[in-house]
Amino acid sequence: MRVLVTGGTGFIGAAVVRELREAGHHVLGLARSQRSADALAAAGAEPVRGSLEDPTALHAAAGRADAAIHTAFDNASPLRMRRAARTERAALEAIAAGFSGSLRPLVAAGGFAPVRSVGPLITEEDSASDRAGLLGRNVERTLMRLAAAGTNASVVRLPCVHGEGDRFTLPHLIALARRHGRSTFAGDGANRIPAVHHVDAARVFVGAIERAVPGARYDAVAEEGVPFRAIAEAIGAGLGVPTVSTRGLATLRAFGAYTPYATADRPAYSAITREQLGWAPTGPGVLADLERPEYFEG
Repeated sequence: MRVLVTGGTGFIGAAVVRELREAGHHVLGLARSQRSADALAAAGAEPVRGSLEDPTALHAAAGRADAAIHTAFDNASPLRMRRAARTERAALEAIAAGFSGSLRPLVAAGGFAPVRSVGPLITEEDSASDRAGLLGRNVERTLMRLAAAGTNASVVRLPCVHGEGDRFTLPHLIALARRHGRSTFAGDGANRIPAVHHVDAARVFVGAIERAVPGARYDAVAEEGVPFRAIAEAIGAGLGVPTVSTRGLATLRAFGAYTPYATADRPAYSAITREQLGWAPTGPGVLADLERPEYFEG
């Protein structure tokens, strides 16, 4: 298949490009700059100039593709999150319009924040809230709306994604611990977060376009729930700083915008994803990954 990939030079998107190429697919990589185009070409993809802010270019690129995987998002600043969420919705709608009248699959990266769990573990049978998620973002809601309107759209829910080249959750938590001179967890730190290695996550995206089930929800979860205290202790050991418990306002001061993430207990299950896609994660767990010195350089 000819697969359009957004965010193909990013942490997750680059792994998706590699896995698509290894599976024999031709990758059309959306490139907003010459630097991105060069990186995509070096990875074996065909660069397509455009950006999420250019629905016309996205619509045209979709017209050349047999499938699309969306992993791009501008999360550089919480102050721009609402605008980025609006841009993302318009981008997904442009790709869907390019696929109109066909069964070409559109798969996008979502998250667990807006998911309403009815049991002790989040599963693929739990749906996302109809309300916008954190700062206006709810990718799953957009995709399910597109699926209801006839697009072959599905979502891959991503937990804490880690691995080589990580620039997201773990590096931010490490930066906070470095800044405060201590690694922190809330209360007893028993709250759990699901996790996956980025290469394993990329394989879920590939399986999702190859299976192409409209309205499907896939949980890219290798570890159902890692206690946050264990993550904090691994970060403390990596930085050589103490690991401490906090409560109340001290927790808010320690984590800032990451407080909801650091305090939530949101374990997730992926049995349906594993069965439907034949997915068997093989990458290291998050605690083993945090033993790599690269996480603590700089």
